[in-house]
Amino acid sequence: MDTRYLRAFVAVADRGGISAAAKELGYAQSSVSAQLKRLEADLGAAVLVRAGTGATLTEAGQRLLPYAREALELVERMRRAALGDRPRLRIGCQESLAHVWMPELLAALEYGAAGPGSGADVELTVLNRQRLEQAFRDGEFEVTFQYDNGARVLGPHTVVGHDRTVLVAAPGHPLAGRERVTPKQLLGYDFLVAERGCTAEMLVDRFGRDLLAGARLTMVQGSLSALLRLTGHGHGVSLLPRLAALRELEQGELVELRLTEPLRPVSIVAQWHPRPGLAERSLHAVLDLARRADPLDERPCFDSPAASTRLASSA
Repeated sequence: MDTRYLRAFVAVADRGGISAAAKELGYAQSSVSAQLKRLEADLGAAVLVRAGTGATLTEAGQRLLPYAREALELVERMRRAALGDRPRLRIGCQESLAHVWMPELLAALEYGAAGPGSGADVELTVLNRQRLEQAFRDGEFEVTFQYDNGARVLGPHTVVGHDRTVLVAAPGHPLAGRERVTPKQLLGYDFLVAERGCTAEMLVDRFGRDLLAGARLTMVQGSLSALLRLTGHGHGVSLLPRLAALRELEQGELVELRLTEPLRPVSIVAQWHPRPGLAERSLHAVLDLARRADPLDERPCFDSPAASTRLASSA
């Protein structure tokens, strides 16, 4: 089967239409349509329902999609092996971890902190929890990193570190100057969360509900950056992993509110594909570096000159 057909099919599934897929692939729309028809002829089944507003997968197409992704990834691995290229390591990560922690991790990998021969051509994708988990199931990543939400994790996974949970607000917030804040004092203020299922909402649900029963959640339709800016402008408070707000705390754009009741740390969980192929050595190197970069560990994270600084949250 011609891999061009599979690539066209995956592009349509990802982009939601033939026109958008053709633009991404650099083909004429008619060429993509012809490739899809040949794919359906080869399979003996319709994989797409075409409509004026786009294209959706049939049941057969939904069953085909993960295998199509896997086949394309295998072709890429074969090409890299034949050319002697470095393996490709595709990493998926929540925005709250990509804000500070992940860049230092990848810098350490690139500069050899995990040892010789562990390097890889890394592709980092930052998504919200729901999209990250779906993309991992679809075979788009070798490994993902996200904060533990208490849900059962299937397949190979491990806790690579922990982060302190902090309650943050603007420096001018009415509670900012208090030595300690009681849960009752917080109930008059909105808790900002970026979207359903985001880390901020998860932390309120897991660690804050026993303290903050009756807290008002206000949705911020946007990214973590938008949430941090709105919190910094005094629109409410937010419960976050410390890494997510580290830069803003260090620059004085946010302050930590000290609760009378301590908040538990939150775990960082890595989940990986059981058959990473050529990327296996690099994958386990990343896992090792992640453990050494535990935000609650006071020791230096890395040994390489270019990545020997500790994570700022460990300072």
